[in-house]
Amino acid sequence: MIFSGKAITVTQLDNGFAELNFNLEGDSVNKFNALTTDELRQAAETLRSADNVKGLLVTSGKDVFIVGADISEFGNNFSESEENIAAGVLETNKSVFNVIEDLPFPSVACVNGFALGGGLEMALTCDYRVMSTAAKIGLPETKLGIIPGFGGTVRLPRVIGADNAIEWIASGKEQRADAALKAGAVDAVVEPAKLKEVGIAMLEQAVAGKLDYKAKRQEKLQPLQLNDIEMMMSFETSKAFVAGQAGPHYPAPVTAIKVMQKAAKLDRDGALAEEAKGIAKLAKTEVAKNLVGLFLGDQELAKTGKTWAKKSTAKVEKAAVLGAGIMGGGIAYQSALKGTPIIMKDIAQDGIDLGLSEATKLLSTRVKRGRMTAEQMAGVLNAIDPALSYEGMETADIVVEAVVENPKVKHAVLAETETKLKEGAVLTSNTSTISISYLAEALKRPEDFCGMHFFNPVHKMPLVEVIRGEKTNDEAVARTVAYALAMGKKPVVVNDCPGFLVNRILSPYMGAFMGLVKEGADFVQIDKVMEKFGWPMGPAYLCDVVGIDTGVKAGAVMREGFPTRMSADYKSASEVLFEAGRYGQKNDAGYYKYELDRRGRQKKVADETVWDLLADHVDARQDFDAETIVDRLMIPMCLEAVRCLEEGIADSANDVDMSLIYGVGFPPFRGGALHYIDDMGVAEFVARADKYAEIGEMYQATERLREMAKNGETFF
Repeated sequence: MIFSGKAITVTQLDNGFAELNFNLEGDSVNKFNALTTDELRQAAETLRSADNVKGLLVTSGKDVFIVGADISEFGNNFSESEENIAAGVLETNKSVFNVIEDLPFPSVACVNGFALGGGLEMALTCDYRVMSTAAKIGLPETKLGIIPGFGGTVRLPRVIGADNAIEWIASGKEQRADAALKAGAVDAVVEPAKLKEVGIAMLEQAVAGKLDYKAKRQEKLQPLQLNDIEMMMSFETSKAFVAGQAGPHYPAPVTAIKVMQKAAKLDRDGALAEEAKGIAKLAKTEVAKNLVGLFLGDQELAKTGKTWAKKSTAKVEKAAVLGAGIMGGGIAYQSALKGTPIIMKDIAQDGIDLGLSEATKLLSTRVKRGRMTAEQMAGVLNAIDPALSYEGMETADIVVEAVVENPKVKHAVLAETETKLKEGAVLTSNTSTISISYLAEALKRPEDFCGMHFFNPVHKMPLVEVIRGEKTNDEAVARTVAYALAMGKKPVVVNDCPGFLVNRILSPYMGAFMGLVKEGADFVQIDKVMEKFGWPMGPAYLCDVVGIDTGVKAGAVMREGFPTRMSADYKSASEVLFEAGRYGQKNDAGYYKYELDRRGRQKKVADETVWDLLADHVDARQDFDAETIVDRLMIPMCLEAVRCLEEGIADSANDVDMSLIYGVGFPPFRGGALHYIDDMGVAEFVARADKYAEIGEMYQATERLREMAKNGETFF
């Protein structure tokens, strides 16, 4: 044994080669935490001074190679000054990765599974890389608001060329083995069982002089071999394109290109210094802090979901959905796609046809894109059992009611369905606003009933709210969470109230929008401001996409539930448009009108006739500055998020923020409503709310929030 640690061992092989094996104790994956990095530093020094080693094989004892850095350590690391961060990154590169790269003998990395971030950077320090057909590699750091920091922006362009490296790093996408081989990122792709054998054979060839590892190494040590015109074409063109794709709120992809451009004419050590400065600058931004927080929040959400799922006493072997159509078809598609057979029941053949058509359309798209075969598509469709009666319903372990959003209809359907189910089966409702405790009044076994609120479109939106009613038991919640996880969704358990968590928090945002329009604000300007703020679409466009009729009905439920905060003494713009028969995208007329572009896709077009309809219901048109528009819309939303946390509708601040990001597209780089308050400062947020307090309760901070402001507390 040459070196032995808790994350890394280096052993002497029979043929004079050494094997450096990553195998982090107590973890299912290898990652670059402080322990691993320190042990790699020690192992590298030991290898550098070893006199009986003629080649190094780098392997993994896990199913993955290395998944990257330990992101949970970023918070402490990023709290340092920009200068200290840069110095620390550069020191790690010089004392760890450069030492591996400069060893006086050839090295080969055997990439058996995921090699992401620092994992790929580790492999790039080696002279050769052999990749398993089952592996994937990539540098996803830009998705966290930063750039690679272990030499990724330096070595990758020199290995696969500037254009390929720009695409890989700016997009952050994972690359399959065939793509990696084509780009030149790896030197061979083999079946998993032959990985180590081929790696040793390459070492033998390098030692014998059949492979010139020194020449290959030299390419990584010297400046990029491009002339000035080629440099300009690669980097300047890419910067413009990537800036347009990433948008102004995500600086990391463009920063990565700028760093690579500065480093292109420098040798390795000079280039690494540029990389260190680049990552240090980004590490101090709120964008990086919030995107790292989002990653960790997602892990926390998954952990909570798995904890709930483990409490379930029965696995969901078969499911059922009541009500086909677009929503029911989407639920059936997602369930069958992820391996849970499902009955799709409707009272009319037209509904069945629509549901099957929705599933077929989604599956056909996957086939066209090469994501599944026609045979696999047929298998998924066969897992959807269309039914016009309750026949077979007794075999379902869980049932999702997805009929029209009408309390009387839901009561009738739920009561009838309950009589058809086996003992212990869980019944759920895909309602977006109606109280679960109220719906449970129609049932004989309310303890086996809960909400399972999907967001539309089901196949795209990751969030599922699992709503506990007053009488819901833990088994019903646990099984519903387990089913949501099996469907590939991100479940959040919330307590019952009008609108539950996401729609309740969204309602004041939409109410504030209606208030601004009532005061004469231009909804087109509001949309532009909020899209610039980071929302995927502004509130008027959102009304059109969701359906103005749907929004008006949901608004009525919310007004009834929270009359002092969510009621208004005027007819809202949406109510006016609803009465005029303008329902949004679904009938090509809402706040905007909708026309088909050259590709046959709907596009929104400003429609001045809307103002003729609104004329008698809104004040004279006036301009509002962008800051006022943002405050007027965001303050009520954030305050409702605070209330939901204080009232125990959600269990944690993380549940609140992750639900908003996954449920309604809250700008990820802002971290969620409660992160937004933290970033602004609780005291500053309360002060801003007080500026508008006279408008109504929607803008009035809670007493607990005022205490937090006084005591300097934060949500995270």
